[in-house]
Amino acid sequence: MKRQVSYQRRLREKMATAGMFTTSELAPPLAESGINLSLSQVHRLVPATPERLSLPVLAALCDIFDCTPADLIATRAENATVRRVATGNAVVDLSAVRPKYARIRPEG
Repeated sequence: MKRQVSYQRRLREKMATAGMFTTSELAPPLAESGINLSLSQVHRLVPATPERLSLPVLAALCDIFDCTPADLIATRAENATVRRVATGNAVVDLSAVRPKYARIRPEG
């Protein structure tokens, strides 16, 4: 059975708990931790859900908010729904499904 894995970022929640309500407030603590990002990079880091996050940035965020990676990223895995397919015993009337050919007749 296939598993479907998803995740949800909680960085915005951690920032609000720490009293940070804008993305520009996160840049100085990151710089103090040795992570030098431009304001546009910090802005992309907070509201968006990036596909990649470097471990040094993750470690710095954990240090800033005194938390673990599990506090910043909530993961969920569930069984994927199984798609049903027709069996070999099913009989389909193709004439009901196929369009009929049009005949074009000359005028007159």
